[in-house]
Amino acid sequence: MVSSLSSLRLESTLNPMENRNRIVASKLIRVSLHEVENQLELSLRQAFESLEPKLRPPFSLDIPDPQEYLDLNKAIVYGVLCEPDSCKTHIKHLHALVTDGYALFTSLLVGIVVELYVKLVDSVKVQLVWVTKEMIDVSSVGIEDLIVLLLRRIGTGDYGDENVWLCSELVGLFLEKWDCLLDDLPLVLTSALYSFLRLLADHCRVLGVVKLDYVKRLEIRFCVKMFREQVHLCLKIGRDLVRLLQDLSHVSEFREIWNDLVTNKCSEIYQLKTSSRYFFLRIAPEMETQLRFLLGYVKLGSHKRHQIWFLKKFLLGPEKETLLIDIVRFICCVIHPTNEIIRSEIMPRWAIIGWLLELCRQNHHIERSVNLALFYDWLFFDERIDNIMNVEPAALLMVWSIPQYPHITHSLLEFLLHLVETYDITRRDMIVRGLTSAFREIERKGVIRSLDIFLTNPALAPDLKKKLANLLSCHPVNLHQLSVPSKQTFMSSEANLKECSTKIVDTPHQGLDNLVENVAKH
Repeated sequence: MVSSLSSLRLESTLNPMENRNRIVASKLIRVSLHEVENQLELSLRQAFESLEPKLRPPFSLDIPDPQEYLDLNKAIVYGVLCEPDSCKTHIKHLHALVTDGYALFTSLLVGIVVELYVKLVDSVKVQLVWVTKEMIDVSSVGIEDLIVLLLRRIGTGDYGDENVWLCSELVGLFLEKWDCLLDDLPLVLTSALYSFLRLLADHCRVLGVVKLDYVKRLEIRFCVKMFREQVHLCLKIGRDLVRLLQDLSHVSEFREIWNDLVTNKCSEIYQLKTSSRYFFLRIAPEMETQLRFLLGYVKLGSHKRHQIWFLKKFLLGPEKETLLIDIVRFICCVIHPTNEIIRSEIMPRWAIIGWLLELCRQNHHIERSVNLALFYDWLFFDERIDNIMNVEPAALLMVWSIPQYPHITHSLLEFLLHLVETYDITRRDMIVRGLTSAFREIERKGVIRSLDIFLTNPALAPDLKKKLANLLSCHPVNLHQLSVPSKQTFMSSEANLKECSTKIVDTPHQGLDNLVENVAKH
């Protein structure tokens, strides 16, 4: 079993004679001498220092005013996290004075997880999990947000002691607090299922890491319990449940579950769009911030240094490649740029996804999974419930790659058409309908002006165009005529490409928030 973090003490690098205030700060977070004081940490510490005499029994029976109530909550948060020996006393104090359903106290914990988690000292992380359980017991206002944020703190592709410990502690929390969560917060259990199915797929591929064995057994126990006892909650995840579970179909404990799902429930699940709330779960808050910055502020031409920084910060290491799957799904389904951004020179989503695809070319397993994440909504697309913005990045990536990188377009189209024949043979008709609907919708909504950019472009292989034409029930392509294109034909085709990719529809009532105008060159 993973050893408790409470036994992992990191020595402070601070000189006590140089900065006595920083010694106090180190009780909560790790700091270095050159860092500016964090305002959240400072406010918690100052509240604790000023109110410390009032935090010991006997507690005052006076009703605090709003400012005093805020300061007391801050002080108790700091005391609970930094004084393990007194944490039960602090919680009793909180129970005695709370008037808002623990909303303020829980919101402070949420702020700590969002802003300070990566700097927290080990003993504080132990206390954070403990106090989360306490807040579950009292059904505090905002506890769902706290639990979800802790799930987001489990790093993908990170098998260090701290991350494995957090994973173990949280899956243990869900098993320990099962009845309480099932009664009060059932959707938190579906969030946990999504997270642990995704993590378990990675954990089962890693061999020789002994400390993962215990965690894997816990993850399997929780996930199987969900399917056996609360399958209706599992299905609320939607179609991505199948995508996650297929990576575990080789695990003995999941074979029967997988077979039952494929036989009896897949058609129903495919028609359920997965809520964007699930795609946040495998993206840490810092990564979300950087992705939104890249896709909301960085212009093409000045993007390379930002990409390099992102790569070094989040994707270095062989096991980190698996994160690309979650990032691509997040970009497609969560980050939907405004018209203003689409019409600007800001780096488009398709360009970032193209870069991410290049990062995993050497790992075919990851490449296939990333491609599936990119195209998954295409397979079951229904214009009545699906958002065109989920399929737009792949469409534009294929279109804009044709002039200089036709091999990318060819590879993506080939993968997509291969899915039709192999992904779910018994439901091929459903997939054909979804895929055809996606292609027609990107044409109808003006993402591209005409599907002819794929069907008649001489830069693409004739057999590929024929397969696509047959899929779309289009007119047959004259393969002989297209086999040896002239230079004039190619130049005309490239001009057509630019035209097809920049169609503007200005009719507001059509709600075409996905249109692309003036996209910079690849």
